[in-house]
Amino acid sequence: MADTTVPTAAEIVADIRSKKITAVSAVRAALERAEQAKDLNAFIVLNNDGALAAAGRVDSGETTGALAGLPIVVKDNINTADMPTSGGTPALQHARPTRNAPSLQKLLDAGAIIIGKTNMHELAFGITSTNLSSFAGPVKNPYDKTRIPGGSSGGTSAAIAARIVACGLGSDTGGSTRVPAALTGTVGLRPSVGNGGVERRYDDANLVVPISHTRDTVGPMGRTVADVALLDSVITGTPMAKAEPLRGKRFGIPASFWSGLDRDVEVVAKAAREKLANAGVVLVDADMAGLFEQNGKVSFVVALHEPIVDIPAYLQASGIEGITLADIAGKIASPDVQGAFGAITADAFGAVYQDAITVQRPALQKIYEAYFRDHDLDAILFPTTIAAAPVIDIEKGSGEMSIDGGEPVPTFGTMIRNTDPGSNAGIPGLSLFAGMTPGGLPVGLEIDGAVGSDAKLLGLGLSIEGILGSAPPPKG
Repeated sequence: MADTTVPTAAEIVADIRSKKITAVSAVRAALERAEQAKDLNAFIVLNNDGALAAAGRVDSGETTGALAGLPIVVKDNINTADMPTSGGTPALQHARPTRNAPSLQKLLDAGAIIIGKTNMHELAFGITSTNLSSFAGPVKNPYDKTRIPGGSSGGTSAAIAARIVACGLGSDTGGSTRVPAALTGTVGLRPSVGNGGVERRYDDANLVVPISHTRDTVGPMGRTVADVALLDSVITGTPMAKAEPLRGKRFGIPASFWSGLDRDVEVVAKAAREKLANAGVVLVDADMAGLFEQNGKVSFVVALHEPIVDIPAYLQASGIEGITLADIAGKIASPDVQGAFGAITADAFGAVYQDAITVQRPALQKIYEAYFRDHDLDAILFPTTIAAAPVIDIEKGSGEMSIDGGEPVPTFGTMIRNTDPGSNAGIPGLSLFAGMTPGGLPVGLEIDGAVGSDAKLLGLGLSIEGILGSAPPPKG
């Protein structure tokens, strides 16, 4: 498959700066790897000419910056003014926003180069990235092409796992950077959102194809924590996170997040947990009573009501004319997403939305606040997903799966069980590599922190990765 010797983002930038390599050669190599791995279906469109032209400007000295010459990929729901932003859905296939999303613009201003827009679960409404739009198609996991890469940022994670690029951008509403990171052995950050405003680490309002202004955020993804930390530093204009000593740090271990795990995931995750304990992490066994039940009063209510307002606001802010919410809903290709938009267009949750936002979500946030405070925690530690990557469901896009051969359960709710509550609370989360199952599939381990603790989480992640290591390259 792809070249497995691709360096980290910082190493690529340093090599270009020192003229050890040219930006053109770095970009051309990434494009060649994308072509070699095209059966993964990781891209909706490649930016061959534009990327090589941008690389030429770096080599000539016209473009400079902290990321000058770094090839990246961008999820195709994040606005790009020089390429269409489709959201993976037919109605927006040729939609061209008038300006870039702010988080992406900061990377471009620093000299990063987009080699392509990545495939995704249609309209980001799912976690498989089995997109049944004719121009998109299902994304495949580089570690087993019969399996999903996770979603909705599955194309970004697949491109990174396949060593096409070192890093890129996804987005996260209920787990969409962290679930694919877990299933492909990569790293995904969901930055703080809080209640919006100053608590929101990345501000891309109305310039990313939306689900929910309360929950959505762009998130950096990479092969290593350092790759993610570098992008975060540029986006936020803050110093890059430094490794945090692990000895004495207190990590909460909520039993409900560690229950019901697939046996292979449980073995890997508990072994990783033990390694952290041996490194001096204090594991605090304390559950979060009633958390999942409280999350259920918020999650779908918000995600299936806010698009009614947020999608038209996005179309207007992005300068996309002649397309309406009804047009988008009417042309959806994936059955699972069609079902979700049936509830949206009927406003099935409109009557309970205000209660979810003003009463239930604050109550969910208080559970987290009390948990961190009462146990004096630095982070919460848990398996990102309760199972490794399930097989692709080409008929429904997101159907059912089985845990250890048990009765079928819905794939969507099963795979976001551990990531969704933190999303609704607005806290930051970082998924990183924990280990491999006996069958050769990656397992992810997540740390969540209090709102605003993103830099600390990244610092902890750097140290955790130093103990647990990074995922081996795919064999196929």
